[in-house]
Amino acid sequence: MREDQDDPFEPYSDNLELLAEKISDVLGRPVTIEDANHRLVAYSSHVPETDAARLATIVGRRVPDQVIGSLWRDGVIPRLLESETPIRIAAIREVGLSERVATAIRSGTRVVGFIWVLETDRPFSDREMTLLMKAARAVRTKMAQWQLQRHKEDEAHRDFFWQLLTGHLHGEPAIREQANRIGLPLPASFHVVVLQFAAEVKETWQRQALEKFASVCSYSRIVLRAVDKNQLILLCAPVVPDTTVGMAGQLLLLQRNLRSFFKTDYDELASGCLYTEYGRLEDSYREALLLLQVKRQFPSETGDLVMYGDLGYYRYLPLIWQEMRKHGSVNSQLARLRAYDLEHHSELLHTLEVFLTHDSNAKTAADALHIHANTLNYRLKRIAEIGRIDLASMEQKVTLYLDLKAERFGSRRDL
Repeated sequence: MREDQDDPFEPYSDNLELLAEKISDVLGRPVTIEDANHRLVAYSSHVPETDAARLATIVGRRVPDQVIGSLWRDGVIPRLLESETPIRIAAIREVGLSERVATAIRSGTRVVGFIWVLETDRPFSDREMTLLMKAARAVRTKMAQWQLQRHKEDEAHRDFFWQLLTGHLHGEPAIREQANRIGLPLPASFHVVVLQFAAEVKETWQRQALEKFASVCSYSRIVLRAVDKNQLILLCAPVVPDTTVGMAGQLLLLQRNLRSFFKTDYDELASGCLYTEYGRLEDSYREALLLLQVKRQFPSETGDLVMYGDLGYYRYLPLIWQEMRKHGSVNSQLARLRAYDLEHHSELLHTLEVFLTHDSNAKTAADALHIHANTLNYRLKRIAEIGRIDLASMEQKVTLYLDLKAERFGSRRDL
């Protein structure tokens, strides 16, 4: 490129394929151009540095859902939408995305697309950042036309869904205005349902799961959907009002059907609460995620739950655990029992938990522990003495029980 040439891209602005090649030639890096809905518009020739995410985009003619979900979750797309200049993007190895620089293509105040450039083996210079801004200006007119010609409603809806899921769209009027702009009627009420699989959701799994949903769940319909790694996220709406009980029953049936159909490829299902304000959609999503986490931690107690509203006191465990960690507080009674068990290889702490779980019923607790009632009575005396616990005090027993559960909840959180 000649140093005195102010804009090397303008002569190619009427042909996006040639422009992608020119940008790649000037910057010496692989380039892809996408529309605002992440559909592939043009790309430069293949080079050895091409990564898995770029290849998948080229083959599928659109950015894979897994990549889009990660970019939303990591805040990359919101940054792109807000930034007037190119931004650097760290690698997201789990979805095959290497380091990139990207910039939004703007037509007035509207984002009509994006340019993505792999960093390859050297960081972008300030001069290259300036050149990329010029490239975005050169492509904007043609991209605006593309946006009108190739607008895909489902992809616009998916991005709108991600904005709500991640809390990047605020205020009920703004949400409804955006929905109207993309032609999406919003139901009167909604809830978020998350289907969790054992591995990244395949296109065939998504289709099969949606077919199962349609065949089982007559009380609820799917409005929007998105994929995030091993989770299929659904925005659902009741078909008729006041059908929460029926919805729960059908979701439980759906869970059983999915387990039977997918076998080990499928894990769990969870739904957040019903809401009428779309500013609460993120809450419903978080509730579904928490229910999944609790089900993972307490499978025997909560494995058949599908609605967050049926979670009971388990919904408060994260708050209890956070409070314990925040203040570094430890239940001294449990600590004494734990220290004794460690020194004497006994099971007093486990015995206490089973006893409390069975509502202080010595007979059922002894049966659950597979020990004689006299053995249990002896252990309970030792628990009272060593832990300095009054087993006749409901207040103490409730505190001990919740602290035990909170410790279990906090011991392994991987969702």
